[in-house]
Amino acid sequence: MNSINRRTVLAGLGAAGTGLLAACGKDVPDTPSLLSPTGSQVARVEKKRGATGRVVSLNVTAAPATLDLGGGVLTKSWAFGGQVPGKEIRISAGDTLAAELSNQLPGATTTSLHWHGISLRSDMDGVPPVTQDPVRAGSNFTYRFVADKPGTYFFHPHVGVQVDRAMYAPLIIEDPKEPLSYDDEWVVVLDDWLDGLTGTPDDVFAELSHHMSGMDMDSTGSSRTTSSRSPSMSMSASTPGSPSASSGDGPSTRFRLTGTASPLLGRDAGDVNYPYHLINGRVPTDPAVYTGTPGRRVRLRIVNAGADTAYRVALGGHKLTVTHTDGFPVEHEEVDTLLVAMGERYDVLVTLDDGVFPLVALAEGKDVTGMALVRTGSGGLPDPAVRPKELDGRTVTAGQLRASDGVRLEAKDPDQVVRVKLTGSMGAYDWAINGKRFDMADPTANPLLVQEGQRVRLDFVNATNMWHPMHLHGHTYQLGDTGPRKDTTIVLPRSKVSVLFDADNPGLWMLHCHNAYHSEAGMMALVAYGA
Repeated sequence: MNSINRRTVLAGLGAAGTGLLAACGKDVPDTPSLLSPTGSQVARVEKKRGATGRVVSLNVTAAPATLDLGGGVLTKSWAFGGQVPGKEIRISAGDTLAAELSNQLPGATTTSLHWHGISLRSDMDGVPPVTQDPVRAGSNFTYRFVADKPGTYFFHPHVGVQVDRAMYAPLIIEDPKEPLSYDDEWVVVLDDWLDGLTGTPDDVFAELSHHMSGMDMDSTGSSRTTSSRSPSMSMSASTPGSPSASSGDGPSTRFRLTGTASPLLGRDAGDVNYPYHLINGRVPTDPAVYTGTPGRRVRLRIVNAGADTAYRVALGGHKLTVTHTDGFPVEHEEVDTLLVAMGERYDVLVTLDDGVFPLVALAEGKDVTGMALVRTGSGGLPDPAVRPKELDGRTVTAGQLRASDGVRLEAKDPDQVVRVKLTGSMGAYDWAINGKRFDMADPTANPLLVQEGQRVRLDFVNATNMWHPMHLHGHTYQLGDTGPRKDTTIVLPRSKVSVLFDADNPGLWMLHCHNAYHSEAGMMALVAYGA
Protein backbone atom coordinates (compact mmCIF):
# COMPACT_ATOMS: atom_id res chain seq x y z
CA MET A 1 0.00 0.00 0.00
CA ASN A 2 1.35 3.42 -0.96
CA SER A 3 1.09 5.95 1.84
CA ILE A 4 2.65 9.18 3.04
CA ASN A 5 2.84 10.93 6.35
CA ARG A 6 3.52 14.44 7.54
CA ARG A 7 7.26 13.96 7.98
CA THR A 8 7.53 12.61 4.40
CA VAL A 9 5.81 15.71 3.01
CA LEU A 10 7.96 18.13 4.96
CA ALA A 11 11.10 16.33 3.84
CA GLY A 12 9.91 16.62 0.26
CA LEU A 13 9.30 20.34 0.66
CA GLY A 14 12.95 20.81 1.53
CA ALA A 15 14.22 18.86 -1.47
CA ALA A 16 13.79 20.94 -4.62
CA GLY A 17 12.78 19.03 -7.71
CA THR A 18 12.80 15.59 -6.07
CA GLY A 19 9.20 14.56 -6.71
CA LEU A 20 7.58 15.91 -3.58
CA LEU A 21 4.88 13.33 -3.02
CA ALA A 22 6.19 10.33 -4.93
CA ALA A 23 8.07 8.91 -1.96
CA CYS A 24 6.67 6.85 0.86
CA GLY A 25 7.91 7.12 4.43
CA LYS A 26 7.68 5.43 7.77
CA ASP A 27 4.69 6.10 9.95
CA VAL A 28 5.01 8.88 12.51
CA PRO A 29 3.22 7.89 15.75
CA ASP A 30 1.44 11.20 16.31
CA THR A 31 0.18 11.62 12.74
CA PRO A 32 -2.09 9.43 10.61
CA SER A 33 -0.84 7.51 7.59
CA LEU A 34 -2.41 8.92 4.44
CA LEU A 35 -2.76 7.59 0.94
CA SER A 36 -0.31 9.06 -1.55
CA PRO A 37 -1.73 10.91 -4.57
CA THR A 38 0.64 8.78 -6.67
CA GLY A 39 -0.25 5.47 -5.01
CA SER A 40 -1.48 2.22 -6.50
CA GLN A 41 -5.03 2.92 -5.27
CA VAL A 42 -5.17 6.03 -7.45
CA ALA A 43 -4.03 4.09 -10.52
CA ARG A 44 -6.56 1.33 -9.77
CA VAL A 45 -9.50 3.76 -9.77
CA GLU A 46 -8.20 5.54 -12.88
CA LYS A 47 -8.27 2.26 -14.81
CA LYS A 48 -11.95 1.83 -13.94
CA ARG A 49 -13.01 5.12 -15.51
CA GLY A 50 -14.94 4.77 -18.75
CA ALA A 51 -12.14 5.66 -21.16
CA THR A 52 -12.76 5.96 -24.91
CA GLY A 53 -9.10 5.44 -25.80
CA ARG A 54 -8.95 8.84 -27.52
CA VAL A 55 -6.22 11.22 -26.34
CA VAL A 56 -6.63 14.97 -26.76
CA SER A 57 -3.21 16.65 -26.58
CA LEU A 58 -2.73 20.39 -26.24
CA ASN A 59 -0.47 23.06 -24.80
CA VAL A 60 -1.36 25.75 -22.24
CA THR A 61 1.16 28.58 -21.92
CA ALA A 62 1.05 30.84 -18.86
CA ALA A 63 2.84 34.11 -19.64
CA PRO A 64 2.60 37.90 -19.24
CA ALA A 65 0.20 39.49 -21.72
CA THR A 66 -1.30 42.83 -22.68
CA LEU A 67 -5.06 42.28 -22.84
CA ASP A 68 -7.71 44.28 -24.67
CA LEU A 69 -10.85 44.31 -22.52
CA GLY A 70 -12.74 46.46 -25.03
CA GLY A 71 -13.76 50.10 -24.87
CA GLY A 72 -10.13 51.19 -25.03
CA VAL A 73 -9.26 49.39 -21.79
CA LEU A 74 -5.83 47.77 -22.09
CA THR A 75 -4.22 46.02 -19.17
CA LYS A 76 -1.13 43.99 -18.41
CA SER A 77 -1.71 40.68 -16.68
CA TRP A 78 -0.77 37.01 -16.77
CA ALA A 79 -2.86 34.89 -19.12
CA PHE A 80 -3.18 31.56 -20.87
CA GLY A 81 -2.25 31.97 -24.52
CA GLY A 82 -2.39 35.77 -24.35
CA GLN A 83 -6.19 36.04 -24.08
CA VAL A 84 -8.97 36.30 -21.52
CA PRO A 85 -10.65 33.95 -20.97
CA GLY A 86 -8.11 31.40 -22.13
CA LYS A 87 -8.95 29.24 -25.12
CA GLU A 88 -11.80 26.84 -24.42
CA ILE A 89 -10.99 23.13 -24.22
CA ARG A 90 -13.74 20.84 -25.53
CA ILE A 91 -13.55 17.05 -25.33
CA SER A 92 -15.96 14.10 -25.06
CA ALA A 93 -16.67 12.17 -21.88
CA GLY A 94 -14.15 9.36 -21.53
CA ASP A 95 -11.42 11.08 -23.50
CA THR A 96 -7.95 11.31 -22.02
CA LEU A 97 -6.75 14.90 -21.74
CA ALA A 98 -2.99 15.42 -22.08
CA ALA A 99 -2.40 19.11 -21.38
CA GLU A 100 1.18 20.38 -21.24
CA LEU A 101 1.55 23.49 -19.09
CA SER A 102 4.42 25.77 -20.10
CA ASN A 103 5.30 28.24 -17.34
CA GLN A 104 6.65 31.41 -18.94
CA LEU A 105 5.77 33.67 -16.01
CA PRO A 106 8.35 36.24 -14.83
CA GLY A 107 11.09 35.79 -12.25
CA ALA A 108 10.77 32.80 -9.98
CA THR A 109 6.98 32.60 -10.29
CA THR A 110 5.66 29.07 -9.91
CA THR A 111 2.23 27.94 -11.06
CA SER A 112 -0.01 24.92 -11.73
CA LEU A 113 -3.31 23.92 -13.35
CA HIS A 114 -6.26 22.82 -11.24
CA TRP A 115 -9.10 21.16 -13.16
CA HIS A 116 -12.00 22.62 -11.22
CA GLY A 117 -14.89 20.23 -10.63
CA ILE A 118 -13.33 17.25 -12.38
CA SER A 119 -13.26 13.86 -10.69
CA LEU A 120 -9.77 12.88 -11.79
CA ARG A 121 -6.69 11.11 -10.47
CA SER A 122 -5.27 12.82 -7.40
CA ASP A 123 -1.75 13.39 -8.75
CA MET A 124 -3.19 15.43 -11.66
CA ASP A 125 -5.27 17.79 -9.48
CA GLY A 126 -2.70 20.58 -9.68
CA VAL A 127 -2.31 21.60 -6.03
CA PRO A 128 1.30 22.29 -4.97
CA PRO A 129 2.68 21.07 -2.64
CA VAL A 130 -0.08 18.57 -1.86
CA THR A 131 -0.42 16.65 -5.14
CA GLN A 132 2.62 17.83 -7.12
CA ASP A 133 5.70 20.01 -6.99
CA PRO A 134 5.02 23.56 -8.24
CA VAL A 135 5.82 24.10 -11.90
CA ARG A 136 8.84 26.39 -11.90
CA ALA A 137 9.32 29.32 -14.30
CA GLY A 138 10.77 28.10 -17.57
CA SER A 139 9.55 24.55 -16.95
CA ASN A 140 6.79 22.35 -18.33
CA PHE A 141 4.46 19.81 -16.74
CA THR A 142 1.96 17.52 -18.49
CA TYR A 143 -1.40 16.76 -16.89
CA ARG A 144 -2.83 13.47 -18.15
CA PHE A 145 -6.14 12.04 -16.95
CA VAL A 146 -9.40 10.47 -18.10
CA ALA A 147 -12.28 12.98 -17.99
CA ASP A 148 -15.28 10.68 -17.71
CA LYS A 149 -18.03 12.98 -16.38
CA PRO A 150 -19.73 15.30 -18.92
CA GLY A 151 -20.45 18.87 -17.93
CA THR A 152 -19.32 22.48 -17.72
CA TYR A 153 -15.99 22.95 -15.94
CA PHE A 154 -12.98 25.29 -16.02
CA PHE A 155 -9.33 25.32 -15.06
CA HIS A 156 -7.09 27.78 -13.24
CA PRO A 157 -3.90 27.86 -11.13
CA HIS A 158 -3.85 26.74 -7.52
CA VAL A 159 -0.94 28.92 -6.39
CA GLY A 160 -1.43 32.08 -4.32
CA VAL A 161 -4.09 34.40 -5.73
CA GLN A 162 -3.17 33.83 -9.39
CA VAL A 163 -6.81 32.93 -10.13
CA ASP A 164 -7.56 36.69 -9.87
CA ARG A 165 -5.49 37.34 -13.00
CA ALA A 166 -6.41 36.13 -16.50
CA MET A 167 -5.28 32.55 -15.98
CA TYR A 168 -8.53 30.66 -16.42
CA ALA A 169 -10.38 28.99 -19.27
CA PRO A 170 -13.50 26.86 -19.81
CA LEU A 171 -13.32 23.08 -20.06
CA ILE A 172 -16.40 21.54 -21.67
CA ILE A 173 -16.83 17.77 -21.51
CA GLU A 174 -19.52 16.84 -24.01
CA ASP A 175 -21.94 13.98 -23.46
CA PRO A 176 -21.95 11.62 -26.48
CA LYS A 177 -25.49 10.63 -25.40
CA GLU A 178 -26.65 14.20 -24.76
CA PRO A 179 -30.31 14.06 -23.71
CA LEU A 180 -30.99 17.79 -24.07
CA SER A 181 -32.39 19.19 -27.30
CA TYR A 182 -31.08 22.59 -28.38
CA ASP A 183 -29.81 24.41 -31.47
CA ASP A 184 -26.65 26.06 -30.26
CA GLU A 185 -24.65 26.84 -27.14
CA TRP A 186 -22.71 29.77 -25.74
CA VAL A 187 -20.12 29.60 -22.98
CA VAL A 188 -20.44 32.63 -20.69
CA VAL A 189 -17.52 33.34 -18.34
CA LEU A 190 -17.93 35.92 -15.56
CA ASP A 191 -15.03 37.68 -13.85
CA ASP A 192 -14.22 40.56 -11.53
CA TRP A 193 -11.23 42.53 -12.83
CA LEU A 194 -8.60 44.88 -11.43
CA ASP A 195 -5.20 43.39 -12.39
CA GLY A 196 -3.01 45.95 -14.14
CA LEU A 197 -5.55 48.74 -13.65
CA THR A 198 -5.76 49.61 -9.96
CA GLY A 199 -3.14 47.21 -8.66
CA THR A 200 -2.51 43.48 -8.61
CA PRO A 201 -4.14 40.59 -6.73
CA ASP A 202 -0.99 40.48 -4.59
CA ASP A 203 -1.60 44.11 -3.61
CA VAL A 204 -5.19 43.26 -2.70
CA PHE A 205 -4.17 40.36 -0.49
CA ALA A 206 -1.49 42.45 1.19
CA GLU A 207 -4.07 45.09 2.07
CA LEU A 208 -6.81 42.72 3.21
CA SER A 209 -4.42 40.70 5.36
CA HIS A 210 -2.59 43.64 6.97
CA HIS A 211 -3.50 42.27 10.41
CA MET A 212 -1.75 38.96 9.68
CA SER A 213 1.66 39.78 11.20
CA GLY A 214 2.86 41.32 7.98
CA MET A 215 1.89 38.32 5.82
CA ASP A 216 2.56 39.33 2.23
CA MET A 217 2.94 37.80 -1.19
CA ASP A 218 6.24 37.15 -2.88
CA SER A 219 6.93 37.08 -6.60
CA THR A 220 6.07 33.38 -6.80
CA GLY A 221 2.47 34.09 -5.81
CA SER A 222 2.95 32.27 -2.50
CA SER A 223 2.52 33.76 0.95
CA ARG A 224 5.52 34.76 3.01
CA THR A 225 6.13 36.74 6.19
CA THR A 226 7.66 40.18 5.74
CA SER A 227 7.55 43.60 7.24
CA SER A 228 4.25 45.26 6.40
CA ARG A 229 4.03 47.66 3.52
CA SER A 230 1.42 49.69 1.72
CA PRO A 231 0.34 48.33 -1.68
CA SER A 232 1.25 50.42 -4.69
CA MET A 233 -1.29 51.15 -7.38
CA SER A 234 -1.82 53.53 -10.23
CA MET A 235 -5.23 54.91 -9.28
CA SER A 236 -8.01 54.67 -6.74
CA ALA A 237 -10.21 51.61 -7.09
CA SER A 238 -13.41 53.56 -6.51
CA THR A 239 -15.99 53.21 -9.26
CA PRO A 240 -18.93 55.60 -9.72
CA GLY A 241 -22.15 54.06 -8.50
CA SER A 242 -20.44 51.31 -6.54
CA PRO A 243 -20.10 50.87 -2.76
CA SER A 244 -17.31 52.97 -1.40
CA ALA A 245 -13.80 51.82 -0.57
CA SER A 246 -13.20 51.76 3.17
CA SER A 247 -11.32 54.66 4.69
CA GLY A 248 -10.54 52.98 8.01
CA ASP A 249 -7.45 53.43 10.13
CA GLY A 250 -4.16 51.66 9.51
CA PRO A 251 -2.73 50.70 6.12
CA SER A 252 -4.27 51.88 2.87
CA THR A 253 -7.77 50.52 2.25
CA ARG A 254 -8.23 51.46 -1.37
CA PHE A 255 -9.26 47.98 -2.41
CA ARG A 256 -11.61 47.06 0.40
CA LEU A 257 -15.32 47.77 0.04
CA THR A 258 -17.93 48.53 2.65
CA GLY A 259 -21.70 48.58 2.32
CA THR A 260 -22.08 45.39 0.27
CA ALA A 261 -25.18 44.01 1.99
CA SER A 262 -27.24 41.59 -0.10
CA PRO A 263 -30.69 40.06 0.51
CA LEU A 264 -29.33 36.83 -0.98
CA LEU A 265 -25.92 36.64 0.73
CA GLY A 266 -26.14 38.70 3.91
CA ARG A 267 -24.63 41.92 5.15
CA ASP A 268 -21.20 41.32 3.58
CA ALA A 269 -21.49 40.11 -0.02
CA GLY A 270 -17.91 40.88 -1.01
CA ASP A 271 -14.91 42.92 0.03
CA VAL A 272 -12.88 43.87 -3.04
CA ASN A 273 -13.61 46.93 -5.17
CA TYR A 274 -13.18 45.95 -8.82
CA PRO A 275 -13.22 48.66 -11.49
CA TYR A 276 -14.73 46.26 -14.04
CA HIS A 277 -16.89 43.17 -14.19
CA LEU A 278 -16.31 41.20 -17.36
CA ILE A 279 -18.34 38.78 -19.44
CA ASN A 280 -16.12 36.76 -21.75
CA GLY A 281 -13.29 39.21 -21.14
CA ARG A 282 -15.16 42.35 -22.23
CA VAL A 283 -16.30 45.49 -20.41
CA PRO A 284 -19.98 46.56 -20.64
CA THR A 285 -19.30 49.50 -22.96
CA ASP A 286 -17.86 47.16 -25.60
CA PRO A 287 -19.53 43.84 -24.86
CA ALA A 288 -19.15 40.32 -26.14
CA VAL A 289 -21.99 39.48 -28.55
CA TYR A 290 -23.83 36.25 -29.34
CA THR A 291 -25.55 36.46 -32.74
CA GLY A 292 -28.44 34.12 -33.46
CA THR A 293 -31.94 33.98 -34.91
CA PRO A 294 -35.35 34.28 -33.21
CA GLY A 295 -36.80 31.01 -32.02
CA ARG A 296 -33.45 29.26 -31.56
CA ARG A 297 -33.03 27.27 -28.37
CA VAL A 298 -29.60 28.02 -26.91
CA ARG A 299 -27.74 26.37 -24.08
CA LEU A 300 -25.82 28.89 -21.97
CA ARG A 301 -22.94 27.39 -20.01
CA ILE A 302 -22.28 29.96 -17.27
CA VAL A 303 -18.98 29.92 -15.34
CA ASN A 304 -18.07 32.28 -12.50
CA ALA A 305 -14.28 32.59 -12.63
CA GLY A 306 -14.26 35.59 -10.28
CA ALA A 307 -12.28 35.85 -7.06
CA ASP A 308 -14.57 37.82 -4.71
CA THR A 309 -17.89 38.36 -6.50
CA ALA A 310 -21.13 36.41 -6.81
CA TYR A 311 -23.25 37.42 -9.79
CA ARG A 312 -26.99 37.60 -10.28
CA VAL A 313 -27.41 36.73 -13.98
CA ALA A 314 -30.40 37.55 -16.19
CA LEU A 315 -31.16 37.87 -19.90
CA GLY A 316 -33.44 40.81 -20.55
CA GLY A 317 -36.84 39.79 -21.92
CA HIS A 318 -36.31 36.06 -21.36
CA LYS A 319 -36.87 33.23 -18.91
CA LEU A 320 -34.06 30.79 -18.15
CA THR A 321 -34.56 27.06 -17.66
CA VAL A 322 -31.93 25.62 -15.30
CA THR A 323 -30.78 22.17 -16.48
CA HIS A 324 -27.40 21.59 -14.75
CA THR A 325 -25.29 22.89 -11.94
CA ASP A 326 -21.58 22.14 -11.54
CA GLY A 327 -21.77 19.72 -14.46
CA PHE A 328 -24.61 17.52 -13.17
CA PRO A 329 -28.25 17.53 -14.34
CA VAL A 330 -31.11 18.75 -12.20
CA GLU A 331 -34.86 18.63 -12.53
CA HIS A 332 -35.61 21.60 -14.79
CA GLU A 333 -36.63 24.86 -13.16
CA GLU A 334 -37.71 28.06 -14.94
CA VAL A 335 -36.27 31.23 -13.39
CA ASP A 336 -35.88 34.91 -14.15
CA THR A 337 -32.44 35.26 -12.63
CA LEU A 338 -29.70 33.03 -11.31
CA LEU A 339 -27.18 33.56 -8.47
CA VAL A 340 -23.74 32.18 -9.39
CA ALA A 341 -20.99 32.12 -6.77
CA MET A 342 -17.26 31.96 -7.45
CA GLY A 343 -16.42 28.50 -8.76
CA GLU A 344 -20.02 27.58 -9.56
CA ARG A 345 -21.31 26.70 -13.01
CA TYR A 346 -24.89 26.60 -14.26
CA ASP A 347 -26.31 25.45 -17.57
CA VAL A 348 -29.57 27.00 -18.73
CA LEU A 349 -31.75 26.78 -21.84
CA VAL A 350 -33.33 29.86 -23.39
CA THR A 351 -35.51 30.31 -26.47
CA LEU A 352 -34.46 33.54 -28.16
CA ASP A 353 -36.84 36.36 -28.98
CA ASP A 354 -36.38 38.90 -31.80
CA GLY A 355 -34.18 41.93 -31.07
CA VAL A 356 -31.14 42.92 -29.03
CA PHE A 357 -31.06 41.80 -25.40
CA PRO A 358 -28.63 42.47 -22.53
CA LEU A 359 -27.19 39.53 -20.69
CA VAL A 360 -26.41 41.19 -17.36
CA ALA A 361 -24.28 39.95 -14.46
CA LEU A 362 -25.06 42.08 -11.40
CA ALA A 363 -22.21 41.98 -8.89
CA GLU A 364 -24.23 40.93 -5.86
CA GLY A 365 -24.08 43.58 -3.14
CA LYS A 366 -21.65 45.75 -5.13
CA ASP A 367 -24.28 47.51 -7.29
CA VAL A 368 -22.27 47.34 -10.54
CA THR A 369 -22.71 45.11 -13.56
CA GLY A 370 -21.08 43.27 -16.39
CA MET A 371 -22.94 42.97 -19.67
CA ALA A 372 -22.89 40.96 -22.89
CA LEU A 373 -25.39 41.03 -25.76
CA VAL A 374 -27.67 38.55 -27.46
CA ARG A 375 -28.53 39.85 -30.93
CA THR A 376 -31.19 38.20 -33.09
CA GLY A 377 -32.47 41.29 -34.92
CA SER A 378 -32.05 45.02 -35.33
CA GLY A 379 -31.52 47.41 -32.46
CA GLY A 380 -28.92 49.59 -30.79
CA LEU A 381 -26.56 48.94 -27.92
CA PRO A 382 -28.37 48.98 -24.54
CA ASP A 383 -27.13 51.29 -21.82
CA PRO A 384 -24.09 49.55 -20.26
CA ALA A 385 -25.66 50.10 -16.84
CA VAL A 386 -29.02 48.58 -17.82
CA ARG A 387 -30.85 46.62 -15.12
CA PRO A 388 -33.45 44.33 -16.74
CA LYS A 389 -36.51 43.66 -14.62
CA GLU A 390 -35.65 39.96 -14.58
CA LEU A 391 -32.92 40.71 -12.02
CA ASP A 392 -35.70 41.28 -9.49
CA GLY A 393 -37.76 38.28 -10.60
CA ARG A 394 -37.88 34.65 -9.53
CA THR A 395 -34.57 33.38 -8.21
CA VAL A 396 -34.05 29.71 -7.35
CA THR A 397 -30.97 28.92 -5.30
CA ALA A 398 -29.13 25.61 -5.43
CA GLY A 399 -30.78 24.40 -2.24
CA GLN A 400 -34.17 24.55 -3.98
CA LEU A 401 -33.06 22.39 -6.91
CA ARG A 402 -33.35 18.60 -7.09
CA ALA A 403 -30.85 16.24 -8.64
CA SER A 404 -32.07 14.33 -11.69
CA ASP A 405 -32.95 10.71 -11.01
CA GLY A 406 -29.92 9.38 -12.88
CA VAL A 407 -27.38 11.19 -10.69
CA ARG A 408 -29.09 11.23 -7.29
CA LEU A 409 -27.15 9.34 -4.64
CA GLU A 410 -28.65 6.11 -3.36
CA ALA A 411 -30.27 6.78 -0.02
CA LYS A 412 -28.33 5.40 2.93
CA ASP A 413 -27.04 6.55 6.28
CA PRO A 414 -23.58 8.12 6.30
CA ASP A 415 -20.71 6.02 7.59
CA GLN A 416 -18.93 9.14 8.78
CA VAL A 417 -19.92 12.71 9.69
CA VAL A 418 -17.25 15.40 9.43
CA ARG A 419 -17.87 18.80 10.99
CA VAL A 420 -16.40 21.62 8.89
CA LYS A 421 -16.66 24.77 10.97
CA LEU A 422 -15.93 27.96 9.02
CA THR A 423 -14.22 30.52 11.23
CA GLY A 424 -12.61 33.94 11.02
CA SER A 425 -13.45 37.58 10.42
CA MET A 426 -12.63 40.48 8.12
CA GLY A 427 -11.09 42.42 10.99
CA ALA A 428 -8.36 39.91 11.79
CA TYR A 429 -8.46 38.27 8.35
CA ASP A 430 -7.95 34.92 10.05
CA TRP A 431 -10.18 32.80 7.81
CA ALA A 432 -9.88 29.12 8.73
CA ILE A 433 -11.58 25.73 8.95
CA ASN A 434 -12.23 24.32 12.42
CA GLY A 435 -10.23 27.23 13.82
CA LYS A 436 -7.00 26.18 12.06
CA ARG A 437 -5.60 28.08 9.09
CA PHE A 438 -4.13 25.87 6.39
CA ASP A 439 -0.35 25.98 6.29
CA MET A 440 1.31 25.29 2.93
CA ALA A 441 4.55 24.57 4.80
CA ASP A 442 2.82 21.76 6.69
CA PRO A 443 0.03 20.67 4.33
CA THR A 444 -0.86 17.35 5.96
CA ALA A 445 -1.39 18.82 9.42
CA ASN A 446 -4.97 18.52 10.73
CA PRO A 447 -6.41 16.46 7.87
CA LEU A 448 -10.08 15.59 7.58
CA LEU A 449 -9.75 11.80 7.33
CA VAL A 450 -12.05 9.63 5.22
CA GLN A 451 -11.89 5.99 4.17
CA GLU A 452 -12.43 4.64 0.68
CA GLY A 453 -15.87 3.12 0.19
CA GLN A 454 -17.58 5.16 2.90
CA ARG A 455 -20.56 7.49 2.56
CA VAL A 456 -19.40 10.77 4.11
CA ARG A 457 -21.52 13.68 5.33
CA LEU A 458 -19.85 17.05 5.58
CA ASP A 459 -21.59 19.51 7.89
CA PHE A 460 -20.57 23.03 6.89
CA VAL A 461 -21.19 25.21 9.96
CA ASN A 462 -20.58 28.86 9.17
CA ALA A 463 -19.64 30.63 12.39
CA THR A 464 -18.73 33.84 10.52
CA ASN A 465 -20.66 36.91 9.43
CA MET A 466 -19.82 36.37 5.76
CA TRP A 467 -20.92 33.81 3.18
CA HIS A 468 -18.45 31.28 1.74
CA PRO A 469 -18.61 29.22 -1.49
CA MET A 470 -17.16 25.89 -0.35
CA HIS A 471 -15.42 23.79 -2.99
CA LEU A 472 -14.34 20.15 -2.71
CA HIS A 473 -11.72 18.79 -5.12
CA GLY A 474 -11.98 15.44 -6.85
CA HIS A 475 -15.61 14.69 -5.93
CA THR A 476 -19.14 15.95 -6.27
CA TYR A 477 -21.38 16.01 -3.24
CA GLN A 478 -25.14 16.13 -2.94
CA LEU A 479 -26.98 18.85 -1.06
CA GLY A 480 -29.04 16.98 1.51
CA ASP A 481 -31.00 13.87 0.58
CA THR A 482 -32.39 14.96 -2.79
CA GLY A 483 -30.60 18.21 -3.71
CA PRO A 484 -28.32 18.80 -6.68
CA ARG A 485 -24.89 17.22 -7.17
CA LYS A 486 -22.29 19.96 -6.82
CA ASP A 487 -18.65 20.62 -6.04
CA THR A 488 -19.13 24.24 -4.91
CA THR A 489 -21.96 25.50 -2.72
CA ILE A 490 -22.87 28.71 -0.91
CA VAL A 491 -22.86 28.56 2.89
CA LEU A 492 -24.64 31.64 4.22
CA PRO A 493 -23.54 33.51 7.38
CA ARG A 494 -24.41 31.83 10.68
CA SER A 495 -25.95 28.85 8.89
CA LYS A 496 -25.38 25.13 8.33
CA VAL A 497 -25.34 23.15 5.08
CA SER A 498 -24.98 19.37 5.02
CA VAL A 499 -23.68 17.57 1.93
CA LEU A 500 -23.10 13.90 1.12
CA PHE A 501 -20.48 12.19 -1.02
CA ASP A 502 -19.13 8.73 -1.61
CA ALA A 503 -15.42 8.38 -0.91
CA ASP A 504 -14.69 6.69 -4.23
CA ASN A 505 -11.68 8.66 -5.49
CA PRO A 506 -8.67 7.92 -3.25
CA GLY A 507 -5.92 10.47 -2.72
CA LEU A 508 -5.40 13.88 -1.13
CA TRP A 509 -7.97 16.59 -1.87
CA MET A 510 -8.43 20.22 -0.93
CA LEU A 511 -11.62 21.57 0.61
CA HIS A 512 -11.70 25.37 0.63
CA CYS A 513 -13.59 28.59 0.24
CA HIS A 514 -13.51 29.70 -3.40
CA ASN A 515 -13.13 33.33 -2.42
CA ALA A 516 -9.49 33.52 -3.54
CA TYR A 517 -8.50 35.79 -0.67
CA HIS A 518 -10.22 33.74 2.04
CA SER A 519 -8.59 30.60 0.69
CA GLU A 520 -5.12 32.14 0.59
CA ALA A 521 -5.59 33.47 4.13
CA GLY A 522 -6.19 29.92 5.35
CA MET A 523 -9.80 28.78 4.83
CA MET A 524 -8.66 25.44 3.42
CA ALA A 525 -8.39 21.90 4.75
CA LEU A 526 -7.07 18.62 3.43
CA VAL A 527 -9.59 15.83 2.86
CA ALA A 528 -7.29 12.81 3.04
CA TYR A 529 -7.95 9.13 2.49
CA GLY A 530 -6.46 7.07 5.28
CA ALA A 531 -4.02 4.33 4.33
